[in-house]
Amino acid sequence: MTQTPAPPAAPPKPTWDPRHPSRPFPWLRPTIRIRLTLLYGGMFLIAGILLLSIIYLLAAQALNVGNEPLFKLLPGSKVQLTSNACPDLRPGMSADEANVVLDACMDHQKQVALDDLLRRSLLALLGLSVVAFAFGYAMAGRVLSPLGRITRTARQVVGTDLSRRIELDGPDDEFKELADTFDGMLDRLARAFDAQRRFVANASHELRTPLAINRTLLEVQLSDPAASPELTQLGKTLLATNERSEQLVDGLLLLARSDNEIVDRKPVDLSEVASQVVEQTREEAQSKGVGLRGERVPAVVQGNGVLLERVALNLVQNAVRYNHPGGWVEVTTETRPGQALLVVSNTGPVVPAYELDNIFEPFRRLRTTERTGSDRGVGLGLSIVRSVARAHGGSVTAEPREGGGLVLRVILPV
Repeated sequence: MTQTPAPPAAPPKPTWDPRHPSRPFPWLRPTIRIRLTLLYGGMFLIAGILLLSIIYLLAAQALNVGNEPLFKLLPGSKVQLTSNACPDLRPGMSADEANVVLDACMDHQKQVALDDLLRRSLLALLGLSVVAFAFGYAMAGRVLSPLGRITRTARQVVGTDLSRRIELDGPDDEFKELADTFDGMLDRLARAFDAQRRFVANASHELRTPLAINRTLLEVQLSDPAASPELTQLGKTLLATNERSEQLVDGLLLLARSDNEIVDRKPVDLSEVASQVVEQTREEAQSKGVGLRGERVPAVVQGNGVLLERVALNLVQNAVRYNHPGGWVEVTTETRPGQALLVVSNTGPVVPAYELDNIFEPFRRLRTTERTGSDRGVGLGLSIVRSVARAHGGSVTAEPREGGGLVLRVILPV
């Protein structure tokens, strides 16, 4: 009998996402307040430079009115020095020589006056520009304060607390219109979430009750010793189908509830959660010939302990069920700066990298024979994991293991 060769491992997925290009210099991105400040200060600086240029040209024109000198010495005039403003002017010079020196001295004094005017004006412009930039920064902050209030309210609004409103007072301007629009959107979202919660509560009752009744009737029928073997086998089949339907309903309800951000957060140690889940799945792992291992260090996060336990349980159960006899499952926890990680690695069939995006979608499974059995679950385990991780402000990633299997990492903020 010819043995079918194992499919070759696919190349790893690219880590660069073109939809979210990384910024080479993120600190160069100024805020809108800084941009408004630069706009206000830049306009003032340009206006000051234009005004200074006009004043300088007018002053130069006023000092250079007419080409003829205002006075000159007549022949025979006596030159007497009263200051050293014109060092080239000496006693005993003729009138013509003195007139030439006086003209040159007047031109020099005019240029000195213009240079002094330019220097003082530039210093005044520099000081006023600093004041203008500071004033522009303060005014930009005052103008943008309603936008900051809208931003803070938007950050405080979560899926289970939509009661916050901006209620911006003041003139009927663009910011008040934006705040009123945002408040209206929150009203609509609150009504939608209330309807969703009521639907989940009603569905929980309406779907679970008949399934529980069916399970009870089937168990009573199976407990009858007089039942025929065919009837007993049919009852077991229906009981397994009913159990699968209950799992599906529970998974859908948990998926609907876990889509919202967690509000009531408490300290949860991922190492304790992982250790408890490992003990819960140890019997199933032993029955399948799968070993459980891994070192777990304390990793405390703020979140919901029940949901985080469900995350670990889904990951470990998947790693056990989609494995092969003699394989292993490694459950570890670790910490990074500002993050806590739960890592579940397992052996198993080779997983193509291009199919990893599908495993987090509801009812989506990999196109491998080992993952299409009817006893593998309902196809919601990893969808619930991703939903709960997002509700805690974290993320989950999956990578193919060399030699087969997966490495799944749940990253949560601490």
